[in-house]
Amino acid sequence: MSTYFSRTPAVLSAILLSVLFWAGCGGDNAPGAKSSAKPAPAARPKAAAKPAPKPARSTTPDNLPEALVLGLAQFPPKGKGPPKPLPATMTFLVRRDGEWVVSQIEDTDSDVFHKVLHYVTPEGDDVLLSGGGSKAMLKLWKKTDAGHVAETIWEKDFGGRFSRMRDIEVGDLYGDGTSVIAVATHDQGVVALIKPEGEGYTVEELDLEPNTFVHEVEIGDLDGDGVLEVYATPSEPNKLDGSTQSGRVTRYVPARGEGRVVVADLGDRHAKEILVDDLDADGSDELYVIVEGNYDKKSKSLSRKLEIRRYDADTDPKQGVVIAEFDDYLGRFLTAGDLDGDGRKELVAALKSAGVWMLTPGPGPDSPWKKKLIDRKSGGFEHASIIADLDRDGRSELYVASDKDGEVRRYTWESGKPVREVIQKRTSGNTVFTWNIMPIPAELAP
Repeated sequence: MSTYFSRTPAVLSAILLSVLFWAGCGGDNAPGAKSSAKPAPAARPKAAAKPAPKPARSTTPDNLPEALVLGLAQFPPKGKGPPKPLPATMTFLVRRDGEWVVSQIEDTDSDVFHKVLHYVTPEGDDVLLSGGGSKAMLKLWKKTDAGHVAETIWEKDFGGRFSRMRDIEVGDLYGDGTSVIAVATHDQGVVALIKPEGEGYTVEELDLEPNTFVHEVEIGDLDGDGVLEVYATPSEPNKLDGSTQSGRVTRYVPARGEGRVVVADLGDRHAKEILVDDLDADGSDELYVIVEGNYDKKSKSLSRKLEIRRYDADTDPKQGVVIAEFDDYLGRFLTAGDLDGDGRKELVAALKSAGVWMLTPGPGPDSPWKKKLIDRKSGGFEHASIIADLDRDGRSELYVASDKDGEVRRYTWESGKPVREVIQKRTSGNTVFTWNIMPIPAELAP
């Protein structure tokens, strides 16, 4: 069904929400047919003759044209009041005149920003797009001389215990040049599309499944036909102890009117993190799924390890290829890019306790991938990370929020090895959950 929302400025009102927030949001550790079958993926191509080495980046440039925005949930320090969540916060890290400048925006309508990212409106304006909870609100934030002004483009009470905008992706889903917003929600399994239309936005709910959490949404083209698909991760409500929890990955093709198709059947296991990208450079995307492990409380050990599985367009939903395993049960961030400058993409997995890892494809589509540890001393419940090129020099960097250390870190590659720089050290004493980290034009920061 579709609903129309006019563009009216958001009115912010103060709220105080109970700590039941964490039982649903994932801070729950207290924690169609295809047009043609895709041929078997080719072996990963060898890198071309190595280009001339680029100069080492021993220092960070004094000014960067791109900045970072982090979506946060925060709790006051222990002993400093009741453990109620503070207002949703977006934090900005901008490199100016040789220093990392930190600023923030709060929103008392919500207690968490699950995602904040750069969005270009149909009028061509650069704005911030945010998804929050526990009032499920999708907002645009326009920078003005008086500060950032918010406008709500979708708000809904989904009718369950929680109402949250959990993840956001943007893509030209209909092939008409329009930037459509795909949204995953809690806790009634709603997957929705928000499309600019006329003077406002229309909302189409692609799916609805009671008592279901959808943590992640991705956009890509697995069959290589030029039509974008939407992927999502519905699962049972979050469990707090590493016990079994069923889940799937579903696909939708809005341009064809194709509804839910299960592309990864995980049985009594589940996934909160997926990535759609072309890492084998064959011209079509692949689906990468973090299948979470299980923890046995009696033995106080893992009963099943965390797996990363690969699915192609023609992969049987029950036959995903395991490309890597880790001694951990929780992983919520995958990001891809070329970090070492060899012209090929790597996959980076940031796991709850096992650290940050780089994975590179093996010689064939079914080969195990090579694992290389980036940083063992990095972790967090979400462990938000992103590969981005903030200086726009053609070489990507890795940015990671290690919440267990209260740090945001930047990694560059020198002589094939990661070099770590701490770009923010949190000193407020608040308990912080970083739900996402994204690059934005520096001029969008306060």
